[in-house]
Amino acid sequence: MRMGRRDAGEVLRFLVAGGANTAVAYAVYLLLLDHMRYELAYAIGYCVGIAVAYVLSAMFVFQRPMGVRSAARFPLVYLAQFLASLLVLRMAVEMLDVPRWLALAVSIAVTLPMTFLLSRRIIRSR
Repeated sequence: MRMGRRDAGEVLRFLVAGGANTAVAYAVYLLLLDHMRYELAYAIGYCVGIAVAYVLSAMFVFQRPMGVRSAARFPLVYLAQFLASLLVLRMAVEMLDVPRWLALAVSIAVTLPMTFLLSRRIIRSR
């Protein structure tokens, strides 16, 4: 399967938007890490970032108008990503002894392709 110019542009914009969104969520995670368990710090940071993710995905990444249907379905992408990321995060910390501060980066890298494909499908659907 070849990637067209449009697809390549979406991937690039997704990485830029995701980088900005992830930086905010990761910063919240790190700020909270000393005050609570890493799972809860991750959940709060994740929720902070999810609101921005929809706007960036619709307006910047996929360049589609925001709609009620896609806005209602979009959190399902991030629920799937949250659950997959939490599983990878826990495995990294508890089974592989990855440092807690680095484990979230591993989790993000593993779940990124799934998040892109699901986001694109929901934003593009009518």
